[in-house]
Amino acid sequence: MRNRYQFLLPVLDCLGALLWVSGFVLLVPLAVLLIYRETGNAEVSPFCFLVPAVLSLALGLVLKRRPSFRPLDSRGAMLLCVLGWIVVSAVGALPFCLAHGAGHLNYLDAFFEAVSGFTTTGITMLTGLDGVPKSLLFWRALMQWLGGLGILAFFLALVHNVGSAHRLFSAESHKIFSKRPAPGLFHTLKILWTIYAGFTLLIAALLALEGMSVFDAVCHSMTALSTGGYSPHDASIGYYAKHASQFPYHVLIEYTVLLGMLLGGMNFFIHYRVLTGGVRALWDNTETRLFWLFLGGATALVMLDCTFRDSAFQVVSVMTTTGFATRDISNPAVSALARQVFLVLMVIGGCVGSTGGGIKVLRIGVFLKMVRRQLRRAVGGRSAVNLVVVDGERVEPEELRRIAALFFAWMVLLFIGGAVTASLSDLGAVESASGMFSALGNIGPCYISNGAITALHPIVKLVYIVGMLAGRLEILPVLILFSRPTWR
Repeated sequence: MRNRYQFLLPVLDCLGALLWVSGFVLLVPLAVLLIYRETGNAEVSPFCFLVPAVLSLALGLVLKRRPSFRPLDSRGAMLLCVLGWIVVSAVGALPFCLAHGAGHLNYLDAFFEAVSGFTTTGITMLTGLDGVPKSLLFWRALMQWLGGLGILAFFLALVHNVGSAHRLFSAESHKIFSKRPAPGLFHTLKILWTIYAGFTLLIAALLALEGMSVFDAVCHSMTALSTGGYSPHDASIGYYAKHASQFPYHVLIEYTVLLGMLLGGMNFFIHYRVLTGGVRALWDNTETRLFWLFLGGATALVMLDCTFRDSAFQVVSVMTTTGFATRDISNPAVSALARQVFLVLMVIGGCVGSTGGGIKVLRIGVFLKMVRRQLRRAVGGRSAVNLVVVDGERVEPEELRRIAALFFAWMVLLFIGGAVTASLSDLGAVESASGMFSALGNIGPCYISNGAITALHPIVKLVYIVGMLAGRLEILPVLILFSRPTWR
């Protein structure tokens, strides 16, 4: 029996180190609490962050008993991937439970909020955000920023001596062929996090110059680049247009946030190429061209219902799976055509190598090429070319099967989530389906109002939690957790 579970030892080893990292991260919001003098606030206290931080550090100490990391096999890497996200979310939920007033949630809703944060989904259980303490609002934004490039990617960037780090990085990152900015995993991680942090500072600076408070600018820059969508305001980005007298540059604010979402929704390898002089990277590959095509086409269709500014913002927000809003897409006043366009964009999502969710634009491009290949074979018979080529590289049959399997799993999970929602609520078919679309695509907005989401049955919330994790980790690690052969 002991040898049977021997593979769990390096998993627990790395999980302990990950808990140590999360314990120190939980101390960061204390700075915000002190800056805004919330120590005397009845709704929040330093213990809201100190207690989970100490708990995380203590659990990490218990789990990590060896000074060095042991190598992980593929099964162990997958398990660590999903268990890491679950455990970090479980600890990250505690500040919301320990708070009082507007920031307080029961544990299930707090866990939902943390999973939604770390997976950059953006569905929220909190209402009255304008009255929530700033330290809790900052913690929500920080969760999304860390989850944008990946919790384990952040962990590996800090801890370089993890055994089988490549397997761990592969377990969390997108399961599709893609190039790295540079040779060497840790060099790649350094480049990615430098670009990510640099863009975050850029957007924050621009927003501050356009009239946002420094706090709002920092929060919105973190949640825009991570394509997470948590905002300190119930009205999201629409808050600034509603208070136009206080924010005369609210239109510039919207376009700056739109820029941040675009940067987060694009492949970071493209950013690296552009920053190193390869401006042609913005249009010289299949995925980027399709990205611009989908955005332009969807914006044109939604413009039949509203202005260019509103259309462009909402289309970019939905397709990059950010979820910021200048108008409520669950409002019945939104046209049926626009609602259908948004559902399609939820499935497509951002680019491979981005912080966005969804199926990914590159996979949609592969599907289109597969359809084109089948049409050629139908017309030309067996003599027709039987290859799928993307940007001069052949897509291997194994990759095609993996993409098809992922898409099928997506459809199954969408059906299950929609069916569970419909059976345990009084929501209609479209609203029920949109909830799981939102969770699985890590997008946030859906056709269920925020009040109705908080009132959903606990089983529906648990299904959405599984959907958010499956969408962020691209299903396979989550399925492995529930697979019997994994534990044999």
